[in-house]
Amino acid sequence: MKLIRRKALALFGGLAAAATLPLGGFAQAQDMPAPLDNAGDVKIALVRYLSTGDFFQAYLSGVESQAAALGVDLRVFDSRQDAALQADMVDQAIALGVNGIIIQHGLTESMKEAAQRAVDAGIKVVAFDVNVENEAIPQIEQSDYLLGKLALEQAIKDNGTDWKAGYVYVPGIAPLDRRHVAWEEVKAANPGIVEAAQMGTLDNPIANSNANQARSVLQANQDISVFFAPYDEFAKGVKIAVDEAGLSQDVKIYSADVSTADISAMREPGSAWVATVATNPAVVGEVSVRALAIMLTGGNPGAQVVVPPTLITQDFLNENDIKNMEDLSAKMPQFAHADVAMADWMKLPPR
Repeated sequence: MKLIRRKALALFGGLAAAATLPLGGFAQAQDMPAPLDNAGDVKIALVRYLSTGDFFQAYLSGVESQAAALGVDLRVFDSRQDAALQADMVDQAIALGVNGIIIQHGLTESMKEAAQRAVDAGIKVVAFDVNVENEAIPQIEQSDYLLGKLALEQAIKDNGTDWKAGYVYVPGIAPLDRRHVAWEEVKAANPGIVEAAQMGTLDNPIANSNANQARSVLQANQDISVFFAPYDEFAKGVKIAVDEAGLSQDVKIYSADVSTADISAMREPGSAWVATVATNPAVVGEVSVRALAIMLTGGNPGAQVVVPPTLITQDFLNENDIKNMEDLSAKMPQFAHADVAMADWMKLPPR
């Protein structure tokens, strides 16, 4: 079990806000609504199911930076894909007397009751990419259906509507289930798109575990020309297998999510990874904390808090010489900030 405590200083949050809030939006400590007017006494917890990979490290950094800007005490619990442990960690957070909890990924069957216990204890809860089937808990998401849809539209644009596909999917994970809906719709609308093989695992290390499966899939299905791998760790694994098989010119990979490592992989000469659809995971982390902060102050961020995604192609990365997430944010301003879950008093991280 990993328990990290980070005490964010209210002074730092005030300085960050002064540097980043737009004109007319400056918030001093006395302007913060209760209980954030004494933010150092406010404890929130992030309870994670998935943590392996660049996406989740960036998401965590966004949670940390927004918590620091607000000045709250953040505790991080990491279950490392142990569903029962994640539920226990929610109970640990309740026992610690936290004011709010962010549940990050997980399984509905293991988190539904744990989330309800938190609500029953009077704790404000938001959930990112896990359906806890609770109307009191806002859902933070990246419009996962749209992530899948935009990636598949690009696949059709590049390859037409007559191809054999490999598909990477692990059911029971809310964002993957929502992306799966887009895949089923595209297949139904385009009978020439045939799913030749389905694979997928969340076993650590995720990329290498999926590479092992993709090797077997490619050997058994030599007519596959497109891989739909709607999570970047899946795409990394498929790319490893495609590269090893010498098929980089014959197979195209379409994904979701992005990181600096992903950008580097997409820009390799002759890379099979030609497109992904993503939001900035750090921005999603910030939005998760802001939505919780709104609830803590008596507000309502809405039942669904959606951060809109953007299509990112290999061609765009190459044409703009984008090397990292900072470059991508400069060329795509929506990556630097999402105007979602905002309030006049909200303090933002430095940019």
